Amino acid sequence: AEQPQSPQDQLLIRLRDTPTQGPVLTGLRRLSKPGLRRYATRDEIKTHNRRMGLTIVSTSRGVMSGEQAVSQGIGGELLCEVW
Repeated sequence: AEQPQSPQDQLLIRLRDTPTQGPVLTGLRRLSKPGLRRYATRDEIKTHNRRMGLTIVSTSRGVMSGEQAVSQGIGGELLCEVW
């Protein structure tokens, strides 16, 4: 695997340890790519049930979950979906 060149090339995800419930992270889908950036307004951000996953959004106020962005009334670049 290719090593990231700078801290901006990395996404750190911390997972809770749940040995009795199986894997915490079952999938990740990248939404924005260097050649195709995807942006959404607060009304277009898909919010998930907390147990089913979340959308990670880069906003003018920093990187946050889609749920946080919607509650603050801001949109941004859709980075990925995690479930």
